[in-house]
Amino acid sequence: MNSYLLLRHREIPDIDKLEVYCQNGGFLGFKKAVTTMQPEQVTEVVKASGLRGRGGAGFPTGMKWAFMDNRSWPHYVTANADESEPGTFKDREIMEYNPFQFLEGVAIASYAVSAHTAYIYLRGEFWQIARQLDWRISEMKDAGYLGEKIFGSGYSLEIYTHLGAGAYICGEETALLESIEGKLGQPRLRPPFPPAYGLFGKPTVVNNVETLTNLPLIIERGADWFRSYGTEKSPGVKIFSLSGCVNRPGNYELPLGTTFRSLIFEHGGGIPNNRQIKAIMAAGASSALIVADEKALDTPMDYESVPNLGAQLGSASVIVIDDSVGIDWLINKTVQFFCHESCGKCTPCREGTFWMAHLTERIHSGKASWEDVKLLYDVASQMKTKCLCALGEFSIEAVMSGIDRFKGDFEKRVGANERI
Repeated sequence: MNSYLLLRHREIPDIDKLEVYCQNGGFLGFKKAVTTMQPEQVTEVVKASGLRGRGGAGFPTGMKWAFMDNRSWPHYVTANADESEPGTFKDREIMEYNPFQFLEGVAIASYAVSAHTAYIYLRGEFWQIARQLDWRISEMKDAGYLGEKIFGSGYSLEIYTHLGAGAYICGEETALLESIEGKLGQPRLRPPFPPAYGLFGKPTVVNNVETLTNLPLIIERGADWFRSYGTEKSPGVKIFSLSGCVNRPGNYELPLGTTFRSLIFEHGGGIPNNRQIKAIMAAGASSALIVADEKALDTPMDYESVPNLGAQLGSASVIVIDDSVGIDWLINKTVQFFCHESCGKCTPCREGTFWMAHLTERIHSGKASWEDVKLLYDVASQMKTKCLCALGEFSIEAVMSGIDRFKGDFEKRVGANERI
């Protein structure tokens, strides 16, 4: 791919300045939508493009918009800029260096669902980014891209930033909405879902930063153009956040369907000291562990292919693990994180993550028996499908896949020959 669609700052200096952004096609998509299209037509174009949510779930964006309850008003749009997943750092780069394309995407989504107020929810540690976004929102308003009668039409829009307090759970969309409302950031029981009952009890669409940043070019250039990238069922480009045991970690914007091998060895420069690659986590700390064999390395990174490896693409936060890393150490790190970040609202997650953290620490310290490993697996399996939100489900992914697929690491740690 010769040019960037999302990380355009890498090719266009100063695109974070309003004048430069406008000189390079900025707000043409938003203007086209507001002046030549009805809101439902914008939704139909996004549906036709096949754009899927880039926050992790991969749900079709246009379909999510179409679920908005048009019997209840007002409507809201919320941009999920929490980005708390370990190994994920794509949204931050967009907001820092290509902010106007993201903000234009927020505006297009707002128009599509007839919302006149939009919120950008950022994790508490992003306070400097929030301040920069506030400044840029003011610039947009002064230039007539926000406020009343945008482009001389009857449409008006205001965008506000909102800072959380650094809780991982607020990346879950209903906990995010609770936080904006000033409540404790804990997930809601669903249904109802946000498109029916969201922010302040009104229909709300929640989209990830990267998802929204795709919109200006989709509206400007069309659905067929967008589908020229990626695969049939996973169209477009994706920002892959590459980290772990790799020579060149960073964000890589590539078409969906690029293989793990290409990302890790061609773009990421391979494994330090030419060590053997052992495992891959495709979606940050929330991932099941993929055995990095030849089949896995040649698997396309898209929403349909990665599940064939017993994992999900998620937010495409690819963590590479080499043969110097013990899987018992790895799952101890992930479980300790989820235990710390559990909101405690539901018993399976609150108690399950606590006991998993106790057991993984015991196993890694070399004080465990095979009975402890079996108990860890049993605790994790009892949590499956029983938690209020995805955090509990995420916490068991590395545990269960690690024990299933890397038993040798646990045999070595507990010093026994017994099989699980």
